[in-house]
Amino acid sequence: MILLLHDLPELWYSWRHQIVSLSSMGYRALAPDLRGFGDSDTPDTVASYTCFNIVGDVVELINLVAPDERKVFVVGHDWGAYMAWYLRMFRPGKVKVVVNLSVSFIRLGREINPIDAWRAIYGNDHYVSRFQEVGEMVKRFELIFLYFLLTFDMIHCECVVFVNVYA
Repeated sequence: MILLLHDLPELWYSWRHQIVSLSSMGYRALAPDLRGFGDSDTPDTVASYTCFNIVGDVVELINLVAPDERKVFVVGHDWGAYMAWYLRMFRPGKVKVVVNLSVSFIRLGREINPIDAWRAIYGNDHYVSRFQEVGEMVKRFELIFLYFLLTFDMIHCECVVFVNVYA
């Protein structure tokens, strides 16, 4: 089985073309929505979203979907790459190979807070830094959406499609 772990703020859907291609070659491919994304569970507390929780979810998913496979191939993209590395570090018996896209592995000592390291390297505007305060990015997304609604010119937009839905 090949496990595909998505980026932030993406979903399993990001891997749809790879799933089709891999399955056409005879592989089993699985791309779950990780905790807090899409149709997955969304616990209320921030503490429920640690890498330990997410790796635990992935391990349970592997046990459920591929109980007879000793180890799986794992492919991660960006934020999903970190979860793939953590899966390999925390549960090496579950992972045959890790292939990650777009980011390189950074080994941090236990005394270094990863968020502080990201801020030191990339600054406070890096997306990892910006998603640390509960509700901050939700407010920003709401403002972006409001701006879109206020500035959208439906009369001159050629891409608008009206669909009638009947109950």
